[in-house]
Amino acid sequence: MSTNLIESIRALTEPLIVSEGLELIDIEYLREPQGWILRFYIDKQGEVTLDHCSQISKQIGDLIEVKALIPHSYILEVSSPGLNRPLKKEKDFITYAGQTIKIKTFKPINQQRHFQGTLLGYQDGKVMMRSDNEEIHIPLPLIAKANVHYQFPDIKKNKHN
Repeated sequence: MSTNLIESIRALTEPLIVSEGLELIDIEYLREPQGWILRFYIDKQGEVTLDHCSQISKQIGDLIEVKALIPHSYILEVSSPGLNRPLKKEKDFITYAGQTIKIKTFKPINQQRHFQGTLLGYQDGKVMMRSDNEEIHIPLPLIAKANVHYQFPDIKKNKHN
Protein backbone atom coordinates (compact mmCIF):
# COMPACT_ATOMS: atom_id res chain seq x y z
CA MET A 1 0.00 0.00 0.00
CA SER A 2 1.36 3.36 -0.98
CA THR A 3 2.08 5.80 1.81
CA ASN A 4 1.56 8.55 -0.77
CA LEU A 5 -2.08 7.51 -1.27
CA ILE A 6 -2.73 7.55 2.48
CA GLU A 7 -1.11 10.98 2.76
CA SER A 8 -3.20 12.28 -0.17
CA ILE A 9 -6.35 10.95 1.48
CA ARG A 10 -5.29 12.47 4.82
CA ALA A 11 -4.60 15.89 3.24
CA LEU A 12 -7.99 15.82 1.52
CA THR A 13 -10.12 14.58 4.43
CA GLU A 14 -8.51 15.87 7.63
CA PRO A 15 -9.68 19.51 7.18
CA LEU A 16 -13.26 18.23 6.74
CA ILE A 17 -13.02 16.05 9.86
CA VAL A 18 -11.54 18.90 11.92
CA SER A 19 -14.24 21.30 10.68
CA GLU A 20 -16.81 18.93 12.22
CA GLY A 21 -15.13 19.22 15.64
CA LEU A 22 -13.48 15.82 15.36
CA GLU A 23 -9.88 14.60 15.24
CA LEU A 24 -8.46 12.21 12.66
CA ILE A 25 -6.54 9.55 14.58
CA ASP A 26 -5.53 7.15 11.83
CA ILE A 27 -6.27 5.90 8.33
CA GLU A 28 -5.78 2.31 7.19
CA TYR A 29 -6.07 1.06 3.63
CA LEU A 30 -5.67 -2.67 3.30
CA ARG A 31 -6.86 -5.73 1.51
CA GLU A 32 -9.03 -8.06 3.57
CA PRO A 33 -10.98 -11.17 2.52
CA GLN A 34 -14.04 -9.06 1.60
CA GLY A 35 -11.94 -6.67 -0.54
CA TRP A 36 -10.18 -3.34 -0.11
CA ILE A 37 -11.01 -1.50 3.13
CA LEU A 38 -10.42 2.20 3.72
CA ARG A 39 -10.77 2.67 7.47
CA PHE A 40 -10.82 6.01 9.32
CA TYR A 41 -10.49 6.32 13.08
CA ILE A 42 -11.92 9.55 14.47
CA ASP A 43 -12.14 10.90 18.01
CA LYS A 44 -13.42 13.88 19.92
CA GLN A 45 -13.50 15.23 23.43
CA GLY A 46 -16.37 13.39 25.02
CA GLU A 47 -17.69 10.60 22.84
CA VAL A 48 -17.84 9.70 19.16
CA THR A 49 -21.38 8.63 18.31
CA LEU A 50 -22.76 6.52 15.49
CA ASP A 51 -24.19 9.75 14.02
CA HIS A 52 -20.69 11.29 13.90
CA CYS A 53 -19.35 8.22 12.09
CA SER A 54 -22.18 8.05 9.59
CA GLN A 55 -22.10 11.79 8.81
CA ILE A 56 -18.31 11.80 8.33
CA SER A 57 -18.47 8.59 6.28
CA LYS A 58 -20.87 10.15 3.78
CA GLN A 59 -18.83 13.35 3.47
CA ILE A 60 -15.50 11.51 3.13
CA GLY A 61 -16.96 9.07 0.60
CA ASP A 62 -18.24 11.93 -1.55
CA LEU A 63 -14.93 13.80 -1.33
CA ILE A 64 -12.80 10.79 -2.28
CA GLU A 65 -15.14 9.94 -5.15
CA VAL A 66 -15.07 13.48 -6.58
CA LYS A 67 -11.26 13.48 -6.50
CA ALA A 68 -11.11 9.89 -7.86
CA LEU A 69 -8.23 8.96 -5.54
CA ILE A 70 -9.05 5.25 -5.48
CA PRO A 71 -9.62 3.74 -8.94
CA HIS A 72 -11.34 0.52 -7.80
CA SER A 73 -14.14 -0.46 -5.42
CA TYR A 74 -13.49 -0.41 -1.69
CA ILE A 75 -15.41 -0.46 1.58
CA LEU A 76 -15.30 2.75 3.63
CA GLU A 77 -15.42 2.38 7.42
CA VAL A 78 -15.40 5.19 9.98
CA SER A 79 -15.23 4.43 13.69
CA SER A 80 -13.86 5.57 17.02
CA PRO A 81 -10.41 4.26 17.97
CA GLY A 82 -11.79 2.14 20.82
CA LEU A 83 -10.16 1.25 24.12
CA ASN A 84 -6.78 0.35 22.62
CA ARG A 85 -6.46 3.73 20.90
CA PRO A 86 -3.50 4.15 18.55
CA LEU A 87 -0.93 6.75 19.55
CA LYS A 88 0.54 8.57 16.55
CA LYS A 89 1.26 12.21 17.28
CA GLU A 90 3.43 13.94 19.87
CA LYS A 91 0.32 15.24 21.63
CA ASP A 92 -1.04 11.68 21.99
CA PHE A 93 2.00 10.71 24.03
CA ILE A 94 1.47 13.74 26.26
CA THR A 95 -2.31 13.33 26.62
CA TYR A 96 -2.17 9.65 27.55
CA ALA A 97 0.69 9.88 30.06
CA GLY A 98 0.04 7.53 32.97
CA GLN A 99 -1.68 4.92 30.79
CA THR A 100 -0.36 1.45 30.03
CA ILE A 101 0.86 1.35 26.43
CA LYS A 102 2.36 -1.08 23.94
CA ILE A 103 5.00 -0.04 21.43
CA LYS A 104 6.51 -1.90 18.49
CA THR A 105 9.63 -0.39 16.90
CA PHE A 106 11.02 -0.64 13.38
CA LYS A 107 14.48 -1.52 14.73
CA PRO A 108 15.54 -3.18 17.97
CA ILE A 109 16.37 -1.00 20.97
CA ASN A 110 18.50 -2.91 23.48
CA GLN A 111 17.81 -6.08 21.43
CA GLN A 112 14.06 -5.56 21.82
CA ARG A 113 11.29 -4.42 19.41
CA HIS A 114 8.19 -4.89 21.61
CA PHE A 115 7.65 -2.83 24.75
CA GLN A 116 4.83 -2.59 27.27
CA GLY A 117 4.71 -0.28 30.25
CA THR A 118 3.51 3.01 31.66
CA LEU A 119 3.68 6.02 29.39
CA LEU A 120 5.60 8.79 31.15
CA GLY A 121 5.28 11.42 28.42
CA TYR A 122 7.06 12.91 25.43
CA GLN A 123 10.14 15.12 25.39
CA ASP A 124 12.87 16.08 22.92
CA GLY A 125 11.45 13.86 20.15
CA LYS A 126 11.30 10.76 22.37
CA VAL A 127 8.51 8.78 23.96
CA MET A 128 9.30 8.04 27.58
CA MET A 129 7.92 4.97 29.28
CA ARG A 130 8.59 2.78 32.30
CA SER A 131 8.80 -0.96 31.71
CA ASP A 132 10.02 -3.50 34.28
CA ASN A 133 11.22 -0.67 36.56
CA GLU A 134 13.41 0.70 33.78
CA GLU A 135 12.85 4.04 32.06
CA ILE A 136 13.04 3.74 28.28
CA HIS A 137 13.23 6.60 25.77
CA ILE A 138 12.16 5.69 22.24
CA PRO A 139 12.66 8.17 19.37
CA LEU A 140 9.28 8.83 17.71
CA PRO A 141 10.55 8.00 14.16
CA LEU A 142 11.51 4.48 15.36
CA ILE A 143 7.94 3.67 16.46
CA ALA A 144 6.15 1.40 14.01
CA LYS A 145 3.02 1.08 16.15
CA ALA A 146 1.93 2.36 19.55
CA ASN A 147 -1.36 2.11 21.34
CA VAL A 148 -3.02 2.42 24.72
CA HIS A 149 -3.29 -1.06 26.19
CA TYR A 150 -6.54 -1.27 28.10
CA GLN A 151 -6.50 -4.08 30.60
CA PHE A 152 -9.81 -5.47 31.72
CA PRO A 153 -10.07 -5.86 35.48
CA ASP A 154 -10.08 -9.39 36.81
CA ILE A 155 -13.64 -10.45 37.33
CA LYS A 156 -14.04 -13.32 39.73
CA LYS A 157 -17.25 -15.26 39.66
CA ASN A 158 -19.02 -15.67 42.94
CA LYS A 159 -19.92 -19.27 43.58
CA HIS A 160 -23.12 -19.74 45.48
CA ASN A 161 -23.91 -23.14 46.87
